Amino acid sequence: MKKISQDDAKKVLSEVMHPEINYNLVDLGMINDVVIEGNKVTLTLKLPLLDVPIRDYLIQIIKEVLRSLQEDLEVGVKLDQMSQQERDKFMKKAKEGWKL
Repeated sequence: MKKISQDDAKKVLSEVMHPEINYNLVDLGMINDVVIEGNKVTLTLKLPLLDVPIRDYLIQIIKEVLRSLQEDLEVGVKLDQMSQQERDKFMKKAKEGWKL
């Protein structure tokens, strides 16, 4: 079985769309620090606020899309809160792509 590459991971992660904003999680600055070590991928999911209601949904979708590349892949998602500057960029993009 082919092992997942950094490029593979970044490609599929860039296809994960935010459920309420017409942008993917990578373009929104929400996916950081993707590390692949053997059979494990870890990444940081940066959220505007740590208690956003869709947090668990985003984690689930990230794990599913990565496991679509390699079924037995172990996926670790660390949570972090965006800095004020990151949140400002996120909110600007969110207003541009809001699905109302």
